[in-house]
Amino acid sequence: MSRIKPNLSVNVGGILMKNPVTTASGTFGFGPEYAPYLYLNRLGAIVVKGITLLPRTGNPTPRLAETPAGILNSIGLQNPGVERFISEALPFLANYDLPVIVNIAGDTVDDYALLAGKLSRAPGVAGLEVNISCPNVKKGGMQFGSDPAMAAEVTRAVKASTGLPVIVKLSPNVTSIVAVAEKVAEAGADALSMINTVLGMAIDIKKKRPVLGNVLGGLSGPAVKPVAVRVVWQVYQAVKLPIIGMGGITTAEDAIEFFLAGATAVAVGTANFINPRATMDVLKGIENYLHENGINEISELTGLAQKT
Repeated sequence: MSRIKPNLSVNVGGILMKNPVTTASGTFGFGPEYAPYLYLNRLGAIVVKGITLLPRTGNPTPRLAETPAGILNSIGLQNPGVERFISEALPFLANYDLPVIVNIAGDTVDDYALLAGKLSRAPGVAGLEVNISCPNVKKGGMQFGSDPAMAAEVTRAVKASTGLPVIVKLSPNVTSIVAVAEKVAEAGADALSMINTVLGMAIDIKKKRPVLGNVLGGLSGPAVKPVAVRVVWQVYQAVKLPIIGMGGITTAEDAIEFFLAGATAVAVGTANFINPRATMDVLKGIENYLHENGINEISELTGLAQKT
């Protein structure tokens, strides 16, 4: 018996995605790194590694440490800078039929505005993800995301500099993520993504020193999933914006939890390091879940657990 193919398409703040599975910034490079393992066109969108105005070499090594249920990282936004990204990475991504969402980070509010302006004029950019939540940089990043007023100021500056959809990526390392989400929404954000990593650290008991060169790092992977599902649940109740949910998604079952909590789309992050086809496995599992439960539209899942 033939099965009716469910509609997996979603609209995230004006970005039309053929399916709700994308990549978490910082875990998928700019695309070429994973192209040998999967057909990039199958992704709903690609969120590329964080970009800054000027190239960054990142934090001192070691910058990664495994934990029992995830990893700690302190990469420090290593990237080639926006000009090389536009001239080298975007032409490669233009070969694929998928929305390209660029994660942007800055030391100052002006940095974000300048990046938004430059990327708005570059061909092939579908939207911007505003990173005000990175815990691994000395300036900007989580500093902006920890203060609702500052988060709103960055959002307004980016919105004033671009006509592209603006997704603001929030940090769980705050007293009230709902308060930040509300201010960002008031400032004009088109969508939210959450969560960035949870601040943590590890100590080498033989050397009696912190493991990471930067001492502190961001924890990601299965260990943070309950935190991420919780904040998606809370923010969905308070803010009427589409949410890209992420944090420890390894399987389709993980992704379904995020949809039921309130996510419109999901991003796969740390799982890519273990299984480069993790996005495809999650996508196939979502499709199977919809079939098994007689659901024709992925959008029917969003926030469904809040209605029962």
